[in-house]
Amino acid sequence: MDIPFHKPYITDDEINAAAMCLRNGWLTMGAKTFEFEERFAAIVDGKYAVAVNSGTAALHLALCCIDLKTDDEVIVPAMTFVATAEVVRYFGAKPVLIDIEYDTHLMDAAKILEKITPRTRAIIPVHYAGQPCAMDEIMQIAEKNNLVVIEDAAHAFPAFYKGRPVGSIGHITCFSFYATKTITTGEGGMAVTDNQKWADKMRTLRLHGISKNAWSRYTKNGSWKYDVVMDGFKYNITDIASAIGIAQLEKLDFMTTERQRLSARYNELFKDKKQFVTYETAKDRKSAWHLYPLKIVAKNSKVIRDELAEELKKRGIMTSVHFIPLYRFSAYDNAGAFSDYPVCETVFEQTISLPLYVGMTDENIDYVAKAVIEICA
Repeated sequence: MDIPFHKPYITDDEINAAAMCLRNGWLTMGAKTFEFEERFAAIVDGKYAVAVNSGTAALHLALCCIDLKTDDEVIVPAMTFVATAEVVRYFGAKPVLIDIEYDTHLMDAAKILEKITPRTRAIIPVHYAGQPCAMDEIMQIAEKNNLVVIEDAAHAFPAFYKGRPVGSIGHITCFSFYATKTITTGEGGMAVTDNQKWADKMRTLRLHGISKNAWSRYTKNGSWKYDVVMDGFKYNITDIASAIGIAQLEKLDFMTTERQRLSARYNELFKDKKQFVTYETAKDRKSAWHLYPLKIVAKNSKVIRDELAEELKKRGIMTSVHFIPLYRFSAYDNAGAFSDYPVCETVFEQTISLPLYVGMTDENIDYVAKAVIEICA
């Protein structure tokens, strides 16, 4: 049995939606994108949604909104995908890393205060695996210290914190629609905010800084004349991608329920086995279950985790690791010693991400879990 790490859930709905865009001749950003933005904003209870071509672009534009400057500082978790910190460095600013919680792999809110300096401008909490961070604590710290909270919600659609959807809590929330995410447009992202000024700025920046409504200049109601009001980027999404995104939104409830069900089955199969620690969601939160991370607890855990991945591959089961801590990368070699992030080190050495995607069957889940248990035994 061959089980990939991920497989997007694509049906004729997405295929037909993309084909319709191809047939009508409007391929780039247009009416479908604006419809996608409106529908997405409504789901996450946000006022404004700005569609872009990646989650990384959304994070970058969010930092543009706060006018981040050289030598400013932004607090990020030490364990995240590199894009979270990379966008900070685009400005010549410094990503300041903090350790994580063992149980949740989320930014340890209790450690934020000790990293705040006069140069700190923002906090970027990352909702690991789809579980929201401790947003009440983070927002309170931000308010008291005049900081902006930009949520990295690449894993967290749809997710809820104390009944509130992720997308309605922080100052700007950034989502990803990459091929492996809970919904996909192939490549794509969305920035959501209640601040109209920031939304307008991101819409301008995503298309070369060209004046508002410039996208319509090739339609009969538009004009070839336009103004460039600021230096911008080529971050716009296409209507083809947006049409696929709309089709994905139509089956969002089904896909979310399936991921939750499959994760619960994994948990049931691994429970009461001392060599494993399953990933649980706090009672006041609802996870999108983008990932299924499993901790392997034993001596020389790094070796066991790596050997497990290789043995699973031999059985046709593909896995991954989320994530290599930022301070381990050559580009971040000044981020601190490994000993500065003890929880992050432990989690990294113990954790493997098992296949989890809509379309997996109970038989698939059972096969993966049985293989993990047998190999670790």
